[in-house]
Order: sequence, then C-alpha cells, then structure tokens
Amino acid sequence: MSAGPVTRRGTPVLVCLLALAMVLVAGCGGGSTDEPGGVDISSGSRHLDLVAYAVPKTGYDEIIPAFRATPEGHDIGFSVSYGASGDQSRKVARRVPADVVNFSVEPDITRLVKAGLVDKDWKKQAPNNSTPFGSVVALVVRKGNPKNIHDWADLLKPGVQVVTPNPGSSGSAKWNLLAPYAALSDGGRNSQAGLDYISELVRDHIKVVPKSGREATTAFEQGQGDVLISYENEAIMLDRANAIAGANSQVEYVIPPQTFKIENPVAVVNTSDDLAGARSFVDYLFTPQAQRIWAEQGFRPVDPAIIEQTRDLFPGDIEKLWTINELGKVLGEGTAEDNDGKDLTGWKAVDEALFGKKGAITKIYDAGGRQ
Repeated sequence: MSAGPVTRRGTPVLVCLLALAMVLVAGCGGGSTDEPGGVDISSGSRHLDLVAYAVPKTGYDEIIPAFRATPEGHDIGFSVSYGASGDQSRKVARRVPADVVNFSVEPDITRLVKAGLVDKDWKKQAPNNSTPFGSVVALVVRKGNPKNIHDWADLLKPGVQVVTPNPGSSGSAKWNLLAPYAALSDGGRNSQAGLDYISELVRDHIKVVPKSGREATTAFEQGQGDVLISYENEAIMLDRANAIAGANSQVEYVIPPQTFKIENPVAVVNTSDDLAGARSFVDYLFTPQAQRIWAEQGFRPVDPAIIEQTRDLFPGDIEKLWTINELGKVLGEGTAEDNDGKDLTGWKAVDEALFGKKGAITKIYDAGGRQ
C-alpha cells in the first residue's frame, strides 16, 4: 500500500507513528532491548543480539553491564530478547537477528544446527559443553506450606493445583516434568510408572499451562495454583521478594529428595556480523567474575571453585540428582536399528521417547492426561 507524498504538515504525525513503531518493535522481544535493570547496554561501535529463554533475564541484567566494563566488552552494545525457549529457537531459525543464543534445552540449539545457523561442534567451543550455568527443579509453595508439600507424591493430593508451563513451547516445562518422571520411573527403568504419574498430574492437577517458565512464575505470583514447579533460581527470586510482598503473596520453596539437574546451553550464531565479539561474550560467561554473578542471581555456577565458594547460597539436601545423560542412556536402549546402528543418547533419546511428536508425554498432553 502506497503512503503517498509526505507534506510538511504531515511530518509530525509520521514522526509520532515511527516513534510508536520503534517502541512496539522493542517490546516484541519480551523485555527492554537497551536498559535491563535501568542500565544502558545499547551504546557502542559494535553490536550483539542476545536471544534467550525467559528465565535468565535477571542474570543477564547483571552479566551484560559487567561484561561491558571489561576491556573485551567495553565498546559492545546489546539488544536482548527473552521468551519461551522453543518459541525463541524457532524465531532464530526463521532468521530473526541473533549473535548469541541461550536456550533452556539442547534440542532448541540442535534446531539451529540443522538450520545451518550454529556450528555442529558448538558444544566443544566453550567449557562444560557450552553450558555456563544451571539449576535444579524445585517446588514453590505458599508461605507456611499449607498443603504440606515435600515430595512429588504430594502434588497428587486431592485438591492440589499445580502450575507448570506447556512443554510444547517451554524448555523449563520439560525439565519440570523430567524430575518427577525420573524419580517415579527410577531413571526410566520403569517408564510406565513415570508416565502414570505424569498422566494423573496433567489430568487432575495442572489447571494453568503458561507458555514459559517466567509466565508460570507470574501466574503463581498472581495467586493461581498451590504449587509452582520451577527452576530453583526462580524459587530463590520469589523467596527473596517476600521482603516486599504482601502477606498473601509470600512463598517458600522445597527441593524434593530426588530432582533433576537443569543444564541451559549457550551458542554463537555463525551468521553473526561480529563473531569475535560474540565468542568473547560467551567466553566471559565462564569467567570467575561472571560465575559469581550467576550464583548471586540464584543460578548454579559450573566453575568448581565458585561452586565451593557459593555453596551456602543453595540450601537443601538432594539425595539423587538425575541428569539428562543418565535418563537418555536408559531411554535410548534398543533404538540402534532405527538410528544407523547406534542407540540414541542424551536429549535425542529423551526427546524421541517423551517430547517428540510421537513422544509419550506429548501424547499425554494432547489427550488431556489420558494415556
């Protein structure tokens, strides 16, 4: 549609419309693109676009200014976009501008490898399989724990309403469901027991299904549900907010005896106009300074020295911490015939068995909790 000639009289209107459009575009990323935490991050002769899942925004609000204060990052400006992990990955696959991506689960980066946007060896390009921080699955409850929630079986008590995101769009939802599945199935060895639990949970107790982990937290903050299945760092954030929250909004959290290790990978997009800057930023995420910031913001660091120094920030005794490698090894047994003679492992095995289009948990959700 042609806009026609612009007269001097129409210029102020056009300027206003352009300004409004810029504001709307900036808001589409799920957060401010230039002032996280009120600190300017956009200025610089170089520029990076960070596209991430919703949850680590609180960490990046501190990490990015700290990186910009280093010699390597002093002249790099940032735009940031946060949202549900799967949705963010699909956006980048459709060529939304991105230099660095940080997603909740590995398959969301695998999608970009298949699209030719991330190198096949991305896991070897940074320490710890290119995973700079993580968390564990926790249960957030109302202050005083009125429903007496301590372990996974307690979520199936009559009348308990649970909030957790949709695994179709959210990586955090997958982690949230893997924790009870692994605990109830003995790491996949009795898969049906785990699926029976998930079926009952979905059918009778999950009444609110937000798109992302952050939206799930917001729903719980607004009074929906009795229990929020979430990342430990979200639980820590909510617990800290008790100091300024009203009596009816205060919470506490529980780490179940058996839970799941959350690993959130990062990767450089190989079409970046500033590959050196993107790699420098990813490298910074693993430095002692950045690792300490992650810990202070409630995310579990991966540097052994910082893990030891910040141990008191993560209370709770975990009897068994299941991992994606353990679960994938079990669920991938016997898949070699359909996979070039090699059994699937890790996320490939878990996604195939549980979350793919024909996955068991996908079928449970599609059927409303009925197997």
